Amino acid sequence: MCTTCGCSDGARITLTDPATGKTWALGEPGTGAPSTHDHAHTHDAHADHDHAHDRRHRHAHPDDPHVGHDHVHDGPEHGSADLQERPAHERRDEQAHGGRGAHACGVHGHAHADHDHPYAARGYRPDTGKAAHTTTLTLEQNVLARNNRLAERNRGWLEGRGILALNLVSSPGAGKTTLLERTIRELGSSLPISVVEGDQETVFDVERIRATGCDAVQVNTGTGCHLEAEMLAGALRRLDPPTGSLLFIENVGNLVCPALFDLGERAKVVVLSVTEGDDKPLKYPHMFRACDLMIVNKTDLLPHVEFDVAACAERARRVNPAIDVLELSAATGEGLVSWYDWLRERRAEIGLEAVS
Repeated sequence: MCTTCGCSDGARITLTDPATGKTWALGEPGTGAPSTHDHAHTHDAHADHDHAHDRRHRHAHPDDPHVGHDHVHDGPEHGSADLQERPAHERRDEQAHGGRGAHACGVHGHAHADHDHPYAARGYRPDTGKAAHTTTLTLEQNVLARNNRLAERNRGWLEGRGILALNLVSSPGAGKTTLLERTIRELGSSLPISVVEGDQETVFDVERIRATGCDAVQVNTGTGCHLEAEMLAGALRRLDPPTGSLLFIENVGNLVCPALFDLGERAKVVVLSVTEGDDKPLKYPHMFRACDLMIVNKTDLLPHVEFDVAACAERARRVNPAIDVLELSAATGEGLVSWYDWLRERRAEIGLEAVS
């Protein structure tokens, strides 16, 4: 589970053998998957979530998901000789009922049975060969609550200035930056346009945007896989886009997590390249469900790839019946008129005059 966005919280993770069609839940015998969770990771966007899965854990306070505290397990380490050398039934009872291996941390009290022990992770007990009884405590918190509050502030700030903000999302290389470059060059003389560029590293894209004469700012997320409302707020303070303007937010290339994070935009636009395959709306339904428009880009490559535009549009509408679909090539300019018309309609919705 990603502790920044919780994108896999509650998910049932499975492995499938395509040769046989057999599917296992991750951790079951025969999956070949590790049975422990010995790893460390860091999310730069929220330093309070830094933790390693050793004997120290960080828990978030229920009143603020971004404030945490540490505690250390007082019992024997997982897999220690003291725990493993005692009889299996003794170890099992202590782990399940708060004996030698148990610990508590205020409202977060839980027993060592809640962690990955070798036999529990594989779903059986070595003493009986039967399924192990485990106790799982689930701590639920709305990790998006703070982001959503900030997104509403961004939205109010943008609406108060009559700024049309669009969140462009896609997988890497779908052509978002090329589309923006062309849009700015062809509309920028009649409409003030600003751009927020999001990437994990580098300033390559923002340099391309600024070469068009457009005001832009780069947001590097480090290990983060998406932009967040707080990042946009900082970018808006830097850009200070003029009243009645158009703001493009080019998100980090990723068809998963950006779907979950509201930035305060008027609409999300997903750019899908014909080189990616026409099945993406069904493989990444949360993204296409969150978007108001799907742009099928790089149509100039259709003679060279296997991509059914009609099937792709049908699949997108299967997960989101209200989604608009446009076909274009940002490289050649084919179909861009329909994109510009769509932008004019969105501006009209918020009471802004049309642009030529």
